[in-house]
Formats: sequence, C-alpha cells, structure tokens
Amino acid sequence: MISTSRIPMPGQVWSLAAHDSSGPLYVTSYGSEILETALSAIDQAGATLWQRTFPGTGHPRSRMSPQGVLWLARPGEEGPSLELVDPDGATINVLVPECLPGEEIGEFVVLDDGFCISWVAAHPVLRGGAPYREPRVARYSSDANCLWSTPISLGSVSYAGVLEMGVETNWETRPKRSWVPEVVDVAHWEPLLVSGDRVAASFEDPRGGIGATSILDLATGTVVSSTMPLPTGRKAIAGPGEFLIGAQGYGEFSTARYDRDGDQVARWSSHGAMVVGPSGEIRGPELENRLPSRSRFRELTGTGDLADGPTLTGYYTSYPAIDSAGTAVFWRDGKLLAINSRMEEKEYFAGSDSRNVLSRTLLLDAGTVAVALHSELWLFRTPLGPLASSAWPCGDGNLHGNPVFRLHSIG
Repeated sequence: MISTSRIPMPGQVWSLAAHDSSGPLYVTSYGSEILETALSAIDQAGATLWQRTFPGTGHPRSRMSPQGVLWLARPGEEGPSLELVDPDGATINVLVPECLPGEEIGEFVVLDDGFCISWVAAHPVLRGGAPYREPRVARYSSDANCLWSTPISLGSVSYAGVLEMGVETNWETRPKRSWVPEVVDVAHWEPLLVSGDRVAASFEDPRGGIGATSILDLATGTVVSSTMPLPTGRKAIAGPGEFLIGAQGYGEFSTARYDRDGDQVARWSSHGAMVVGPSGEIRGPELENRLPSRSRFRELTGTGDLADGPTLTGYYTSYPAIDSAGTAVFWRDGKLLAINSRMEEKEYFAGSDSRNVLSRTLLLDAGTVAVALHSELWLFRTPLGPLASSAWPCGDGNLHGNPVFRLHSIG
C-alpha cells in the first residue's frame, strides 16, 4: 500500500532540490504573498526542519550546489544577487554579479567554478528609468567576476502556424508576417542547460511563445549555433555537449537532438518530458497541447522512430525521475504513474486533484517520491528502487535542481 503525506507551503512552489537521496528537501516558493520568497527544509517524514523568508519579486529561483549548499537568486539593495544558504538555513555569502541597469536574472546555474546566468530586461516597474535591455548570457567566476558576456538577439521571428486577423487583413485570417518581439524573456521550460563544454540558452517572445535556442561554448561564450524560431517546448541534456530541444504549438510537435557542434542529428515527431536512461535510451510522457489527450508514453529511437507505450489521459505532467531499473515515475491527471522499461504501467496513487502548477519529480531513498502541486508538497512511499545515474534528469539535474552535466557526473 502506498502511503502519502501532504505538507502545505507558504505559497506556490517553484523548485525542489536535495543534496542527496537521503534528503532533506529544500522547497523554494512564494511567501505569504508574491513580493516574498520562502525557503523551507522538509525531511522525508514530512516534518518542517526550518523555514525562512526573503524579500523578492518574480519567480523564486534556487539551485543546489554539489557541496550541499543552496544558491538563491533574488533582488538585492545593490542589484540582482545570489545568496548562499547553508543546510541550517543561515546565509553564509551574498554575491552581486556585474550587470547593467534594468537587467534581472532570468535563469542561472551553478558550475564547479562559478555561475552561468541568462540576463533579461526587468519588468518596467522595476526598471524605473533604465532602458529596455536585450538578453544576454554571461559566465562568472566563483566570486562573481564576469569572464565573458554574449548578447543574444532573436531578431525578426516568424512561424508558419501563427495566424493573425485584424483591420490590416480585412478581418480575414492569414499567416502572420514576421515580427520583432517587443519583449524577449527566457523560455518558460528549461531556459538554461549546461552539458560538458556547451551551454544551451533559450529565449522567447512571451506573447507568442516563439523562441530559439543558442548553443554556446562554455569556455569562451562563442555562439556555436542557433536554432530557427519555433514554438518553444521542453528541453533536456542528451549527453556530453548534446541537447534535446522540443517544439510544441501552432501545429508543431517535435523533438530534435543537437550535437556539440550545434548540428541537428536526429528528429522525432513527438514532444514531451523526456528522460535519458543510463544506456542512452530516451523515454517520457508526451505533452501535446490538446484535450482529449492523444498522448502516449513514448520512446524515441534511432534518428526518428517512435516506440509506443501506454496511452495517457489529461495533460499537466511533472517531469519524471527514473530508478535504477529503468522505471519512470511522474504525476499526470491526478495520478502518480510508474512505467517500467517494458512499457508496462502501474498506478501508485489516484485522486481528484486537478491543480496544474507542478514541480519536477524527485526520487529519494526507500522509494520516496516527492512532487509539489501548487502550494503543497506531496510525499509518496513507493516500492521503486534507487535513483538512476544518467545524463538527464537523474544526474546533477535531478536532485540538485541544477541542470549541469559534468563529464564526471556518471559513475
């Protein structure tokens, strides 16, 4: 029998992380209102060890370092700051990375020797008199000195599936002409990934959901390649220097694999939250923006083939974790589902909860599965085995909530 625990958080949860599979879980959420960030430490029994609040606006962002300390990005008196919090909840350092007036941290990751940050224009209310800033990606040393900074421009974007209607079209529907976004933000899903010596930085027009991913050299910041503008979707680390980049919307439903030279080496007519197993197999639940659902759990094989798994109801899905036997576990349509390496499905929990703001799925010791639904942390005790060691999302990108794959991560 699967036992469950539900732990209320101060506000909507934005990230889960743990140093290792024994816990505790560090939950980053809104505080009692959106002008406040809360950080909570929860043990595997569901008890709150400590809780702190920080002044801050926007989406709370945090990353666990390999050393077991948490970096929290938030506004500071001297500018956007990275605050280092120890396992007991105490602040042990605050860094202020060099930036331009009117910029804010769109996303960041923690490297062995510093940080990589995607910068975007702050909200107009926060910019004050500062000008609008185009996005950029920058790398910093461990003491926040800038090592390189690379501007990123989406330029004019278009996509065949985007339609428009108005006075200019005599109120007839037609394909929308190319346009220059008024605002560019980090992509909604997986906007910054680092694998080996490559960075995948994704930005989008938040109004239309059309964006592109630039692949950069981690050492120099040189842009190796950029994808064509597409509806933005889920992304993943596929291996050393390689990435899966998904696209979904306006009739597009695909995933492509890019190598470290930035070349597309495979493409599948499927899009979803894909996990990469220890042997390189790519599997996961599809995320087609359509109800009733036509999605399945799929395996992406070869350079364009699909293997069918069970059909899936609903849409909203937590990013899976996989155990050492190759079983993927995730929340979908009010259920906790597990699908093994033979594509056999098992339902661990079924309820009527339809909340659609979900965290990643974390797999801890003794088969404990953690997932957040809006402002609650749920813990399930399952018969799953230990967490797999693989590139994504069960290397450093899973427990640490820090999507960085080091060449020595697997072993």
